[in-house]
Amino acid sequence: MRFEWQFAVGTVAALVHDVIVTVGIFALFGLKFDLTIVAALLTILGYSVNDTVVIFDRLRENLAKFKTAPLRDLMNLSANETLSRTLMTAVTTLIALLVLLVFGGDVIRGFVLAMLLGVILGTWSTLYVAKNIVLFLGVERTGKPKKGADHAFAHIEA
Repeated sequence: MRFEWQFAVGTVAALVHDVIVTVGIFALFGLKFDLTIVAALLTILGYSVNDTVVIFDRLRENLAKFKTAPLRDLMNLSANETLSRTLMTAVTTLIALLVLLVFGGDVIRGFVLAMLLGVILGTWSTLYVAKNIVLFLGVERTGKPKKGADHAFAHIEA
């Protein structure tokens, strides 16, 4: 409810991309696919949607701040403003996953491998898939109040 429907389509497309590519890599290399991989896929979904929401929230703020700027420029600005946070989160997660891959043992090796793929793909899809789908669909920027925005708390910044 916080975002326009175009943001939802971009986010879902990025999530589908992450899961399909991860499952495809497991199928391509014939790796064992068990319940821990399903758990890793669900964790990847949460990681990726969080990453996407951070960038889309900044884009939403910039849409309100720069009303006449082209959408492409605002998307690039929003991605650049959150890029250090996105990369630091991905790198620290990758470091922890690499340590688990080396010292974790056979029990969690599949989970960690799926998570490694998912973190890389999730960061990629946030920056290059979700954002571009929203750019392709466009965002309405008329400035009119949203339907149902006539209650007492409608004009409070969240």
